[in-house]
Amino acid sequence: MIAGGAIVGSKEPEFAGHPKGLFVLFFAEMWERFSYYGMRALLIFYLTQHWLFNDEKASVIYGAYTALVYIAPVLGGYLADRYLGQRKAVLFGAVLLTFGHFFMAFEGAGGQSDPMIDVFWLALAFIIVGSGFLKANISVIVGQLYPRTDIRRDGAYTIFYMGINVGAAVGTIIAGYLGQTYGWAYGFGAAGIGMLLGLIVFVVFKPLLLGKGESTVPEKLDAPYMGIKFEWFLYIVGFVAVAVTWWLVQNQAVVGTILGVFGLILVLYVIWQAIKLGGHDRDRIFAAMFLIVGSVLFWALFEQAGSSLNLFTDRYVDRQGVDASIFQSINPIYIIALAPLFATLWTWLGKKGLEPSTPAKFGLAMIQLGAGFLVLVLGANSVGMENMTPVIFIFLIYLLHTTGELCLSPVGLSAMNRLAPAHMASLIMGTWFFASATGNFVAGLIAAATGSEAASGEGAAKETVLAVYSQIGWIAVGVGVAVIVISPLIKKLMHLDTLRDDNVGDDLEGMAEAGMEAQEGGIHPTTKPKG
Repeated sequence: MIAGGAIVGSKEPEFAGHPKGLFVLFFAEMWERFSYYGMRALLIFYLTQHWLFNDEKASVIYGAYTALVYIAPVLGGYLADRYLGQRKAVLFGAVLLTFGHFFMAFEGAGGQSDPMIDVFWLALAFIIVGSGFLKANISVIVGQLYPRTDIRRDGAYTIFYMGINVGAAVGTIIAGYLGQTYGWAYGFGAAGIGMLLGLIVFVVFKPLLLGKGESTVPEKLDAPYMGIKFEWFLYIVGFVAVAVTWWLVQNQAVVGTILGVFGLILVLYVIWQAIKLGGHDRDRIFAAMFLIVGSVLFWALFEQAGSSLNLFTDRYVDRQGVDASIFQSINPIYIIALAPLFATLWTWLGKKGLEPSTPAKFGLAMIQLGAGFLVLVLGANSVGMENMTPVIFIFLIYLLHTTGELCLSPVGLSAMNRLAPAHMASLIMGTWFFASATGNFVAGLIAAATGSEAASGEGAAKETVLAVYSQIGWIAVGVGVAVIVISPLIKKLMHLDTLRDDNVGDDLEGMAEAGMEAQEGGIHPTTKPKG
């Protein structure tokens, strides 16, 4: 914090060759991720140990929560691009998040009959909608600080995404430790303080953003609408979204139905539009849809980390006295260490003409994801069901999942938008967000299967978890191998040789090094090249 104050408080307009506004965004997002991942590390334990949900129900709640977090940026990005501008949307999101994290600290006596559980649902709703407004827009402001041809843009996103992962790692360690050692209120309170610090940084150092991220229609915001300023009407829409989300997060089956029905309609509509277009555009959209649908499986398995894998670590791993939630920090720490190596590796392979194609990287990601689960199953079986699993196997599963994630991260929105015709970019973006959200919801269903009430007794429960992990591990490896085998066909559908420019400038350059937050690099109308 002191270092951050020294950077943004100096009289020079730049620091380390970058506008100081970048570091304002860096620290704001770092504290926001501190709060989000700190709270997420504790959530499954809070559901099972404080509100006394069984594993199955807790996992479905967790899946619905993370699914809604991934779909909320569609609303936040749309309102920011059309009316609010990115800065006001981020500010509003930060306020909602601050409320949400502090509401989490009001824990009551516990148990599902405690009236305070309604405050818990409200806290989740505030965090979901707040994330939608903040996550969809803060990375866009980063891009607006630089001219489109500025060679510093790539470095800027590398710095920005480092803030995400530092915040995620530190937040998980501090909030996880406090929550599981001193009490839930301390852990969630720490997350709330982190979010408040991010909000303060963003408000106090607003001038350093140099007027970027402001509304393109300020006169529209000031115009009267239904007796109030239109800007205030938009904020009311945000609070209505909180109320709707409060109901949805309590009715997880409805979330699953919405994702399934609307997702299917969206996919069929995109395919229909592609068939009407014909030619190379049709083929590219088919390739994009293949990757989008495949990403559902990846996120469904990867997101076991916060639910079933968190519970497994708590119950069946020899943790040497370390709280289970703290192991959630391993993934962001690995990303900090490995992301620069992967970025360098892809560049080096690219210069030699050996870089795997986008679909091949996707296949490699799936294989590593599956291998992670299989390594954990092997490790648990090697010492016997009656003994605790050595902690080294938790480090190994997270290592393989992180390297898989770093193979998948280029298969993000930037790839989708390069493949989509300009007039369908927003439609493809919406489909990608739906796929990510659906993957998170399915992750909850898979985690629920590991906590099946049919498993009675600790030994049976452990065997149930490992049986599910073995099954999904082999499925992931099989899918990954199949994708690599057909990747030349998918690459052919992309028709990269006839694209006018493989990098059209509408993607966020730091995507390749993002890890964890690949979805954050959303494409918005205000960031697209003109003409």
